[in-house]
Parts: sequence; structure tokens; C-alpha cells
Amino acid sequence: MKSASVRGCAHGLAVGVLLAASVVDVHYAGNDGTSVLPPANPVWPTSAVVFVGLTAVLWPAGRRPGWLTPQVRTAVPALASALLTAASLGVGGEVVLGPGEIMILLTLLFIAVRHCPPRWAVVCGALDAGALLILPVRGDVTLSSDVLGLEIIGLLLVGLVAGLAGYLRSMDYRRTVAVTETRRSERLAMAADLHDFVAHHVTGILVQTQVARMMATTQPQEHEQDLDPVLAGIERAATEALASMRRTVGVLRDTGPESADLRPVGDLAGIAELIEGFATPGQKVVLHRDPSVSHDLPHEVQAAAFRVVQEALTNIRRHAADALHIEVRLRVSTSHLEVSVADDGRGGTQLPAAAHGGGFGLVGLKERVTALGGNLGAGPRDGAGWQVRAVFPARKS
Repeated sequence: MKSASVRGCAHGLAVGVLLAASVVDVHYAGNDGTSVLPPANPVWPTSAVVFVGLTAVLWPAGRRPGWLTPQVRTAVPALASALLTAASLGVGGEVVLGPGEIMILLTLLFIAVRHCPPRWAVVCGALDAGALLILPVRGDVTLSSDVLGLEIIGLLLVGLVAGLAGYLRSMDYRRTVAVTETRRSERLAMAADLHDFVAHHVTGILVQTQVARMMATTQPQEHEQDLDPVLAGIERAATEALASMRRTVGVLRDTGPESADLRPVGDLAGIAELIEGFATPGQKVVLHRDPSVSHDLPHEVQAAAFRVVQEALTNIRRHAADALHIEVRLRVSTSHLEVSVADDGRGGTQLPAAAHGGGFGLVGLKERVTALGGNLGAGPRDGAGWQVRAVFPARKS
């Protein structure tokens, strides 16, 4: 709020100075100038040029018509100023040089270099600089050292303004590139999140569908009451998958900063929801969470821990559907968060080959964990089964 107020005061001061300098121009023209064009009123040529320039500079951005592009704003006042200078030389008579027109042309030069399209920036910038540099020949000076001194000052002003505008334009470009790259990487991350969510839920749908078919074909009367929770699990998994897709598509359509909260990431609290309903009949999933595991860990650590559990459970469904006991552990030791998922499966699965995944889940997960300063390991357990273990720095946010 304070910086916005300072910017507003600075803008108001700049506008006030520009208007005051323009009034000085008109005053000089009315007292000392000689009209170079009919009617014989010494004020109107300078007033017209100053008015066109002020209109181009001060027209509010939100109310500019479509035709008033930066090219038009910067080129037309420069051409009007150059024509007045040419008229003062060709027709005769003096037009007094004032500070308002100088400031207007410098402002338009800044706008041209910073805001015009690349090719037009050169053309419009050259027009503004040229109109400024020929101003001294209008004044009450001889073509001698006076003009040379004014030209040198004009060149210095042109160089400073054009240099500052060019620097700010380059900063704008870098910022645009950075925002584009950030948005692109964020969209890729959201696509990866969507893949993780949908893969997890769709794999669950496949497994539970197979269980339901088995129950329906082998002693259907005996397993009739067991079918309802299985079908409910399928419905829940399908609903979650659709919700994840809907949420992600909504984020991709809305690129504003408020959309960041809609990104379908999880946290430590979401791990319990992830486990709930995961088990198929005959399976048992247990969550062991130490009381020392805090809820105020950095959000990116919590999201990555959620992803570790999600990917590990998805792989159990794909590659170890015969697992009877699955343990998920969360604990903090020596300022590190440790997440592990272990099962006692022997690799039994009946999923179609297309549902087994491409083998890149753990690779991408390891990159995510490593980027946070942690490490990820996966391998067989003693006896039977498989374990995935990740360790993260547990810095408080």
C-alpha cells in the first residue's frame, strides 16, 4: 500500500511538472513568438503541438481507443513538432523553444523505446529523437556555438532516456520469459500431479473391479453382502479421479495467482484419507504416525511425502496385489521426516499389461525428493515384500 501511494504521488508530481512546463511554452509563444502560419496568432501553432503531445502522453490507459497504439501515440506528436520546426524555417518567423515540448518529446521517446513493437520502436524512437534534436533551430539562436551546445545537451538527454527505456524493456522481457517458464513448469508439474492422482484411482478401480468379478462368479450368494463395499470403493475412486481432473483443468484455464490454492496436491493429513478405502478384501493397511510429526512442516515437504505414499500404494496395486499387510510410517528423527511404505506381497498381480505403468513413477518421485534435499530408496524387504523409504529435511516453515 505504501509503495503504491509513493508511485501515485510521483506520477502526480510528474504530470504536474509536465503541465506547468507546457503552460510556459504557450506563455512564451504568446509573448515572444511570431506566427509562422496563418492566422496571425502567435500562440496557436505551439499550443496545437503541445496539446497533441499532452494528449498522447496523458490519455488514461484504460480509456484509450484501439487505434491509439504506442506507435500512433509516439509518432504523431513527433511529426507535428517536426512540421512546426520545418514551417518556422521554410515560411519564416521564430517559434520560441520552451521546456514543455522538450519534456513531451523525451517522454514519448521513452514510451517508444519501451513499449512499441521492436521494429516500430526504432522508427518511432528515431522520430521522437529527431524532432527533439532539431528544436534548437527554431529558437532565437544563431547557427553557431549556441546551437551546437544545445545539440550536445539534446544528444545526452536522448541517450539517457533511450538507454533507461531500453534497460527497462530488457527487464520486462526477462520478467516475461521468467513468468512464462514458471507457468510452463507449473503446468507440467500439475500434469504430473494429475497423472499421479488418476493413475492411483484408476488402478484401484481395476483391482476392485477384478475382486468384484471374482466374487460374482464364485459363490455369488456367499459374497453378495461383501460386494457392496467393493462397489462403493469403485464409485469413490472414480469420483476422486474425476474431481482431480476437473480441478486440474480448472487451474489450467485460470492462470491467476488465486489458482495456486486449487492445485491438486496433498499433505500429511491427506495421507490418512489416501489410505482409507485403499485395501481390498483380505488386505490390511496400517498408518503409524509418530506424535512428533508436526502439521507445520513446509508445504512442499508435505506434498512430496504425500506423493511418496501415493506412488508406493499405486505400485502395490500394480505389482503386488497379493499383499496382505501394508504399513505406512511417518516419523521424525534428527530433524528429518522419514516416510516409508512396506508390503508383504510376492509380486502377484492380474492387471492388464497396459495398466502396469511405464516405470517412470519412482524416477520422477526421486527427482522431486532430491530437489528438496532429501533422498529416496526402494527395494525388497527381508523375507518377502517391498519397501519404499524417503527422508526429507524437516525444517519448520
